[in-house]
Amino acid sequence: MTMKNPPKKTIYYQDFTDDIVKNKNQDYKLPDNYQILNNKWTNKPVRYLGWGMAKLLTTFLPIKYIGREKLKPFKDKGYFVFANHTQPVFDPILPITLLGKNQYYAIASQANWGVPVIGQLALPAAGLPVGEDLSQTAKLIRVIKKLIKQKKHILIFPEAHLWPYYTKIRPFPTTSMNFPIITHTPSFVMTTTYQKRKHGRHPKITIYLDGPFYPDPSLTKKEQRQKLHDQIIQTMKNRAKKSTYNFYDYERKQ
Repeated sequence: MTMKNPPKKTIYYQDFTDDIVKNKNQDYKLPDNYQILNNKWTNKPVRYLGWGMAKLLTTFLPIKYIGREKLKPFKDKGYFVFANHTQPVFDPILPITLLGKNQYYAIASQANWGVPVIGQLALPAAGLPVGEDLSQTAKLIRVIKKLIKQKKHILIFPEAHLWPYYTKIRPFPTTSMNFPIITHTPSFVMTTTYQKRKHGRHPKITIYLDGPFYPDPSLTKKEQRQKLHDQIIQTMKNRAKKSTYNFYDYERKQ
């Protein structure tokens, strides 16, 4: 007797900006006096723990990287990595093995700081909260400039919203490119794709690294954003075609 695979779950959405995954504190906001960079004693242990977890996951789970050698010449330089957002746990944890346990930072929505434990321990160690107003945005820009000078590696999810196992690339604004333009810094693209496994229902994960992509100083700031945006989103779309299996079906509401 053979066991049939259960039917796929269908996720319905109205817009590409829908929050498919929500937490209990989805509307959580940080106070204006929140200190993005801090010297908490827990920061170093948390980074080592995250690095160890990521090593174990990539060793024992069907996860494969292609193109990670492209990052090696930039090990001691500051840069940004733009990634599609399709994994609630893997997306924030796995990149630490690529970007370095002491150099890795990630820009994230403030709602994540409302998640118990993670928001109190993990995010203060490596998270950079998106600004909700001009004052908070200015604070984030100052911190980003400082980190790039310190040769840190910063992960950005330009799609902003987590869509589990989504195999296409959702549109994102050109303003997502502001940080590389402001800091005159190279960017890389990290695209997560999914393939069917011989055994098991969950797909195999293949992650592609591409780049570097540089701002074009011969253009205006607006033109630089547009050019860099087009290069990055097109690279993501090309790599997304490597997905050959849909774990969930996504359907737009009529």
